[in-house]
Amino acid sequence: MSFKRFILLFLLVFVLSLNVKSACAEKSDKPAKKVIYFSAITLYHPIVMYQKYQPLMDYLTKNTPYRFELKLSQDYRDIINFLKTDRVQVALLGGVTYLEAKKQFNIIPILKPLGHDGKPYYRSVFIAKADNKKIKTLSDLKGKSVAFASKLSTSGYLAPLYHLYFNAGIRLGDLSRRVNFRYHDSVAREVLRGEFDAGAVIDSVADNFKDRGLKVIAVSDPIPGLPIVVRGDAPAELISAIKKTLLSLDYNNPEHRRIMEQWDEEFKYGFAEATDSDYRQIKKMMEYLNKNGVKIP
Repeated sequence: MSFKRFILLFLLVFVLSLNVKSACAEKSDKPAKKVIYFSAITLYHPIVMYQKYQPLMDYLTKNTPYRFELKLSQDYRDIINFLKTDRVQVALLGGVTYLEAKKQFNIIPILKPLGHDGKPYYRSVFIAKADNKKIKTLSDLKGKSVAFASKLSTSGYLAPLYHLYFNAGIRLGDLSRRVNFRYHDSVAREVLRGEFDAGAVIDSVADNFKDRGLKVIAVSDPIPGLPIVVRGDAPAELISAIKKTLLSLDYNNPEHRRIMEQWDEEFKYGFAEATDSDYRQIKKMMEYLNKNGVKIP
């Protein structure tokens, strides 16, 4: 290589390096978004939770001044502790989890998801294997084995127990066996494998398994939508940004629907504002069961 070509090559590399440094400097001059950690009750195995909830995090990051990161919990009590210790600032809770957390520290419900009918409710569903001829109604569960979700789950434990006690006159002692599992999809799989005669899960999980060999035995009355909460010290700007972004979505709008279809069943139909009074019904169910000797949580 001639000396002249060497000098030209050196100058080219030098100029390119200056451009890269300049681009990096411009990028670094742009302030980084503040990170907000979001968690959710464990409806599914953590891998499935990530697949179903990360698209929502991406949407919030793109459409608010914040960067949302998903922090998964191992069980329902984890998420309460995450909020209490400020390891997460926003979370999707169940009614029971919300009331339990509220006893310990200040949290504010801001939104609740809409169901497929456009109303802010969901349901608890009793399931059994489709080929189980012995179980057709709720009364058939007497003397049978039943799988439940966490003892802190509204749709996987509180609501089904209330349904059993209040509507069918069946007490826990009337079941041959009962076990609580961490995840709702674990309950469905245990029933599908024949390990339990029946199970109780949130309606979205029951829907996911309806074509996989399970049938619906009974459905609870409507339950107030799962609350999305923030810590009591959350900035007003954060609350406003989340509300504005999510309340502006309309499932009937084709453009919005394409985005929302990527989200978990719990979120994809849109949102309504939530208040503390929405969850009085949950408290009454807990009080009824406590009077009947069932401690919740």
